[in-house]
Amino acid sequence: MQIENQQSFGGSDAYSLFLYAVRSPVTRDYYLRRLRIFFNYVKLLPTANMEERCNLFATKGIRDPNWAFYSIIKFLQFERGRVEGEQITGATLRNSLKAIKLFCEMADVPVAWKKITRGLPKSRRFADDRAPTIEEIQRICDYPDRRIKAIVCTMSSSGIRLGAWDYLRWGHIEPIKRNGKIIAAKIAVYAGDDEEYISFITPDAYYKLEKWMEYRRDSGEKVDENSWVMRQLWNTKEGHYHHGRIKESTKLKSSGIKRLLEDALWTQGLRKKSGLKRNRYEFQTNHGLRKWFKTRCEQSGMKSINIEILMGHSIGISDSYYRITERELLEDYLKAVDFLTINEDNYLLHQATELPDRVVKLDLQNQLSTDAIANLSDRIVRMQEEIEILKKRGRGLNNE
Repeated sequence: MQIENQQSFGGSDAYSLFLYAVRSPVTRDYYLRRLRIFFNYVKLLPTANMEERCNLFATKGIRDPNWAFYSIIKFLQFERGRVEGEQITGATLRNSLKAIKLFCEMADVPVAWKKITRGLPKSRRFADDRAPTIEEIQRICDYPDRRIKAIVCTMSSSGIRLGAWDYLRWGHIEPIKRNGKIIAAKIAVYAGDDEEYISFITPDAYYKLEKWMEYRRDSGEKVDENSWVMRQLWNTKEGHYHHGRIKESTKLKSSGIKRLLEDALWTQGLRKKSGLKRNRYEFQTNHGLRKWFKTRCEQSGMKSINIEILMGHSIGISDSYYRITERELLEDYLKAVDFLTINEDNYLLHQATELPDRVVKLDLQNQLSTDAIANLSDRIVRMQEEIEILKKRGRGLNNE
């Protein structure tokens, strides 16, 4: 009788229970994709939709736990062979198992997980990818889509995850001014959710977002604090192929932003087909921007614990004891603003100001010849001339 009740509830509602268990739309899509690969391997209703396949697996698994157990074992053995053949990583296999395990737990399918995990290959505790360089980020920003600069600068200067865009409205971003000048902007991440927290973005990122919103206003959209920060494109001219109309604003979901960033990487030549057995890129599409944020904040001298807070990470037992005010957090973040600014002029300024120190150090250590130092000195002069041009340009903009 107990098994019949489980079958009635778990089997027919397994799909909806699984969706309920995963709050993030990005994670949900990722887990469903992993489950689909598993169902394809065990040849479970190949032509049916995911809801029917999930419910059928749950029903059969509750009736016959051994069938579910050995189906999972065979799939993992196949995936382990791919790991040994360097087609996938051990981490990819474990991520597939996470999706299957969560689904079985929500559907009440009894599985001996300790037996299953014993045979799994070890995986690295961290990925071997790197953060993108500032030059690579600038190339992404050159992709011909009005939204790309605002997206990249916001993510790289705040450290937000891709899923945060599903919550982000214009009213969740507040500029912070001192002496009439914007020094940063506060951003409410996952606003309205239990995991809501705050981070900041650079003035440059805020200006790019503001420019995007102004373009939408000028095009006829009614933009207010409830407007989604990122939206689908619209008909800018008769005959053009775009989505929707300007007054019918449709949110650009995190999945759409992910595709946009991937398109930018491929179009700008930062992604190329590899001859390797598995495609492993030097830096990840979205998570690479979070790594860039953390790296640059560390280089600026920010406190590590404050960086973790701005990234939405747990700080362990300090969650209960570390109490920093928003103002103190902002003051620490301001140390990193120049390090997080993607603007090309700002990057040149940093290069110029760092060169004199480099020359002094190299001279003291006697690591360069006289000719090399003279060459660097010439570069300093050229950079200083560029700084003066930038300063004049800045004064001209302020006068306007």
